[in-house]
Amino acid sequence: MFAVGVFVRWWAITVLGRFFTSDLVVQTGHRIVQSGPYRFVRHPSYSGILVCFLGIGLAMYNWLSLLCLLALVGAAIIYRIRVEEAMLAKEFGDEYVEYRRRTRRLVPGLF
Repeated sequence: MFAVGVFVRWWAITVLGRFFTSDLVVQTGHRIVQSGPYRFVRHPSYSGILVCFLGIGLAMYNWLSLLCLLALVGAAIIYRIRVEEAMLAKEFGDEYVEYRRRTRRLVPGLF
């Protein structure tokens, strides 16, 4: 699970290329990337992080540890997604709203 999560995050970062930063910022020439993993979900990098922590939690063989890890990391990611999506909707308007309508946040077909 951990390796799958690392791969998904790496793939997302690679597809974003120069647009990937740890800061929430729209760069000069920025566009909405809709290829690679971004054709399935809006935040595949965060999906990869969650899968990594799912793998870590499962490796602990303790359901309480798994739930705590996913709850804490999940809450932080959901908060960041809300801030990021507000910024992108403001910057890109209808184009981002349409992309958001077509894709899920983290899990294809579910969420």
